[in-house]
Amino acid sequence: MKQSPWLNILFLFVLIPATLFLGRSIPGRWYYLTSTLVIVEIMVPFFVSFERRRPEARELVIVGVMAALAAASRVAFAVMPYLKVITGIIMITGIAFGPQAGFLTGAIAAFASNFFFGQGPWTPWQMFAYGFAGFWAGLVFHGHPSWRKPWVLGLFGFFSILLLVGPMLDSCTVFTVLPKLSLANVLLIYGQGVPVNTIHGLGCGLTLLVLTKPLLQKLSRIQRKYGILEDRQ
Repeated sequence: MKQSPWLNILFLFVLIPATLFLGRSIPGRWYYLTSTLVIVEIMVPFFVSFERRRPEARELVIVGVMAALAAASRVAFAVMPYLKVITGIIMITGIAFGPQAGFLTGAIAAFASNFFFGQGPWTPWQMFAYGFAGFWAGLVFHGHPSWRKPWVLGLFGFFSILLLVGPMLDSCTVFTVLPKLSLANVLLIYGQGVPVNTIHGLGCGLTLLVLTKPLLQKLSRIQRKYGILEDRQ
């Protein structure tokens, strides 16, 4: 899927800095609105890119099915809230169908599963973080079947959560809970998130280790047979 770099430049280097700068002039808890707008602005280029591609109905169905599977896995493991399977399934979708499909699957899964866990100011942060997990995995592994060894993907999933996705989720606490932003407070939040992100990473890594081979085989067979989510000019 190809997308215009100018759209990314507009959102990432113009609208988002303007939102952050102007957001502080809003009275009260400005960071609620500002953080939500920033996440929306980050997500728009991905949704526009996917829509410009004019996907067929069966392609949207497979994205919806994978998002539903990811959301259901999060609900199923609600008794172990830090051990998340959802990000592993999202990453597998990105690996099979590409970065944009992975991003959409993660964003939809986060939104849908929060009808069970509760919607709130954390929802857009989770949509972006889970979406990024699918995008990042697709960016690295889509189109490289020889790289998709279960142990490689397991390590990739663990460190991606620990170093990237987990801190993105912790950023929600930084911008929506802290009464005052300071270096000490920010470092405290990210430091406290390390044990949680480690458990989350283990869940993601184990999911990729166990499900990579059977699930990717089925998804790859569907893609070859029906031409689902293949790049088109």
